[in-house]
Amino acid sequence: MPVGCAGNGVVLKPASLTPLIGQRIQEVFERAGVPEGLVRTVHGGGAVGQALVESTAAKIFFTGSVEVGRAVGEECARRMKGSVLELGGKDPMVVCADANLPNAISGCLWGGFANAGQTCSGIERVYVVDEVADRFVEGVIEAARELRVGDPLDYETEIGPMVSREQFELVRELVDDAVANGATLRCGGPVDLPEHPAGSFYAPAVLTGVTHDMRIMREEIFGPVLPIVTVAGEEEAIALANDSQFGLGASVWTRDREKGERIARRIQSGMVWINDHSYSHGACQCSWGGVKESGLGRSHSKFGFYECVNIKLVSWEPSRMRDAWWHPYDEVLGKAIRSSARIIYGRDSQRTEGLREGALPLVRVVRRSLRR
Repeated sequence: MPVGCAGNGVVLKPASLTPLIGQRIQEVFERAGVPEGLVRTVHGGGAVGQALVESTAAKIFFTGSVEVGRAVGEECARRMKGSVLELGGKDPMVVCADANLPNAISGCLWGGFANAGQTCSGIERVYVVDEVADRFVEGVIEAARELRVGDPLDYETEIGPMVSREQFELVRELVDDAVANGATLRCGGPVDLPEHPAGSFYAPAVLTGVTHDMRIMREEIFGPVLPIVTVAGEEEAIALANDSQFGLGASVWTRDREKGERIARRIQSGMVWINDHSYSHGACQCSWGGVKESGLGRSHSKFGFYECVNIKLVSWEPSRMRDAWWHPYDEVLGKAIRSSARIIYGRDSQRTEGLREGALPLVRVVRRSLRR
């Protein structure tokens, strides 16, 4: 929480579906020695969030949907205060022909299914070069089927429940829509667990045969679903990765670091991980934030600190002489400034000419500046 470290008091409002994590954050800071009251947690729905935006809080950090984030940004702008917005994500994974496939498969499962896919920077689209597509797809399907769905408090569980029934239904709706439009569900889907009848469980799903006009490739899933697209080459993968309104994170998988960095520079996103995905959210020295409709501003790193302070310039002059550009204005000053520009910024011939023509005016201006 860089805002607290930058000397600011913090009011934290966690999502109404996950209130305990916010309370625990406050407790951790207080146990660490932060004075009581410097970090406070408040709970509630949209009305509480709106009250915080309208309050005297100097800056608002918001994580949530594009629609709500845009409204938060507008309200902050009306009050002439800043906001940092982390909004939706549709992170692509680009798998090159020279990728370490076992590692890429394992990373795909982690990036796509961690926290049952309910992470802002989870993998939501996979583009794999056709040269290795069959092996990659089969590997992901086989490994996805082995992931254990169950009670999140059980050490053996790898996929817990959806955060709400509404989110479960949205995931099912997007998958059903894709299948109805020609995609193939290779594994996964809704799961009933008799021992947890109140939970909404969705087993890790892998889709193939998806196209970019399907909703599942345009809208945020926020669930354990991996749509995989086979591409002819890296150029097509880059084009499709950028064909989105979102731009939070992305990953490139290749053994060639130079190529990975070259592809990363062309992908439109706030973060690109090469041969990994999403992990830097837990590394405070790494910046975090997106482009396009994934948001504005950054958290974490020095850039996150900059968001939490008002930057002020304080300069000092020894007051031994007045600046050359102060009054009086006259022909001598004009010639001296023109000559200075030629000497500093001109070509070689212009510098020589500027020095020759400006020597006397420059001397006169310096003498004038030294006068008390």
